[in-house]
Amino acid sequence: MHAHEASIKGAVAILTVSDSRSTTEDQSGAIIADCLEAAGHQVIHRELVRDEETEITIMVSGWGALLEVDAIVVTGGTGASPRDVTPEAILPLFSAKLSGFGELFRHLSYEHIGSSAMLSRADAGWIDEGATRTPVFLLPGSPKAVALAMEKLIVPQLGHLLAVCRGKKTI
Repeated sequence: MHAHEASIKGAVAILTVSDSRSTTEDQSGAIIADCLEAAGHQVIHRELVRDEETEITIMVSGWGALLEVDAIVVTGGTGASPRDVTPEAILPLFSAKLSGFGELFRHLSYEHIGSSAMLSRADAGWIDEGATRTPVFLLPGSPKAVALAMEKLIVPQLGHLLAVCRGKKTI
């Protein structure tokens, strides 16, 4: 990453997907917010919705259409349970996937939790709305998994990705 790209800061929306947590019990959303703010990014929206495809799709597509939202981080609903529908709700919104994110996340997770890492459907991509390109990251609901993704993948590369999405350079 180039030094000037590390200084690019974004306005980020955070969505927690859960049937069992409330806003006050949302450790994963708090970890995301803390990591982003510590890196100089601004959290401009933070919401919690149930594991319902329609609710997830409406929230993420709405944020993806806002010029003020530079990136979206979603936590929860990426496992193998029948109630885990986050990928089904969001992947159809993507104009392109960032496949390396999920691959790297599962690799890093494997080092910590072993073969159960293969059950993760963590993913990333972007939504193109007019001239706006908004990166979106899908993370598990586990606070440890969220901290891993934020510290090792998202925070170190978010400035560079925002530069790319703003058309300042190509990958």
